[in-house]
Amino acid sequence: MFLNSVSIFGLQPFKTSIDAETALIKETESYETEVRRLPDASYLVAVRTPMPGVKAEMVRWWFADFLNTTEHYSWWHPEDHVWMDWENKKPGEVIGSSHLVHEYIGSELSKLRIQFINSSEFFGFDPNNEDTFVICARVGLLEEEINTAKMCHVVRNTQTGAEMRSRFWLGHVAKRDGNKTIRSFEGFVGNMALVRLFLIEQQVNPEDLKRHAIEEMTYLAELLPSLYESENEYIN
Repeated sequence: MFLNSVSIFGLQPFKTSIDAETALIKETESYETEVRRLPDASYLVAVRTPMPGVKAEMVRWWFADFLNTTEHYSWWHPEDHVWMDWENKKPGEVIGSSHLVHEYIGSELSKLRIQFINSSEFFGFDPNNEDTFVICARVGLLEEEINTAKMCHVVRNTQTGAEMRSRFWLGHVAKRDGNKTIRSFEGFVGNMALVRLFLIEQQVNPEDLKRHAIEEMTYLAELLPSLYESENEYIN
């Protein structure tokens, strides 16, 4: 019955929906902020954030070097960010670490584990350079061994500062096991379209995520120029 329901609704449970390269467009102010349901029943949430006075290096520094305490995390979004910690974090690096967070997305408190991974997994190559910072992750439940989403942020320098293009793919369900998607029946069912919809509805509303991302990255854009200058004042 479950499999028949998927066929009836015309859903494609294993269709690949990662389109990270869309965030690498060169034109500024043309990346679209949107929420869209995809053919495989996952959801895309895309957000463009202008960051005047910010450079891509500042955002890299924020994630890799500075962000260390719940106080820092609350600066990023004073209303929604509640608590944070790191797992497997090395100074100056972010790939291979997990960001453990409690944050409000809409009215619900989400407890999440954000596993930062090599961006080549999404792009097929490393898109980072002196004018572009890219950070990618798998997002899962903090207290359960399951991932429910993938995401990436692309920050590109512009004439007035930088522009962040964020992309979230909700419904990419997998057991968190050595950073691999399992191939067992549990993994198969977890990727079924109807289960994706159920998990998305239970965990986060895509429109709430869009609002949250707009707000937190706007806070970050306002915070970073003076913070970066003060923290790096005596370097070089």
